[in-house]
Amino acid sequence: MNPAASWFKGRKLVIATKHHKEQVIAPLLEKQLGVTCFIPEAFDSDVLGTFSGEVERTDDPLTTARNKCILAMEQTQCDLAIASEGSFGPHPALYFIPSDDEILLLLDRKHQLEIVARELSTETNFHGTEVTNVDALRNFATAVKFPSHAIILKQMKAGGGSMKKGITDWNLLLETFQHMLLSGDPVFAETDMRALYNPTRMNVIEKATHNLLEKIASVCPQCQTPGYSVTDRCAGLPCSLCGSSTRSVKSHILTCSNCSYRQTIEYPNQKHTEDPMYCDVCNP
Repeated sequence: MNPAASWFKGRKLVIATKHHKEQVIAPLLEKQLGVTCFIPEAFDSDVLGTFSGEVERTDDPLTTARNKCILAMEQTQCDLAIASEGSFGPHPALYFIPSDDEILLLLDRKHQLEIVARELSTETNFHGTEVTNVDALRNFATAVKFPSHAIILKQMKAGGGSMKKGITDWNLLLETFQHMLLSGDPVFAETDMRALYNPTRMNVIEKATHNLLEKIASVCPQCQTPGYSVTDRCAGLPCSLCGSSTRSVKSHILTCSNCSYRQTIEYPNQKHTEDPMYCDVCNP
């Protein structure tokens, strides 16, 4: 069991989801923290934004995850909650590759504690395109792992149009597409990124849960509060050839969210020098 489990063991934990994320989150938390997980009845996280655009997400992902926790806590009167929020688009470093950026937040009102974990992954089928014929639709469906991963069809026209979400059957996909084509307006196909319709995303959420548990297991050396973690990374790893500081990480700074204890870990990647190919002096 997680070394910090004494903070949570025997408590109820509400998972703020309507898209079955508890399938990958609950087993891990119950095993490692000794909590009993449940989901709130008729919980509607869509009021905070939808991937398909009906409701705009006005807050950043972390704030949205926090608001999900707060909503679930208010609905259930539970003082321990967890929620995730995903963002999809170009990878921040590999610009032409789509990514799934999952934020997972644990909110503990009993201990006034908030622990956040993240998983940034290129394992995603995130995609969308206009489709004008059946062949284009079939090619799109194959590319996005249909039917194990659902598709959304939208009828694009001024003032809005019809939409069909969660399609996992080819006959329904074809029937919906042909019906939308009759209007003469463009039809847009996109991946349904809701977790229950997207196994690839569900896997990323599971990885984020592992990251969260690792973070919870790290306790502050001074006050023993869970969530003691890296809050900053400092560059300056010296070049092995000329000794100049490079942009590579030389140290990590860990900070406790409770007592603000700080610790600097030198050479966290077990490297004391960097290859000259990454040196701006040797390889400008």
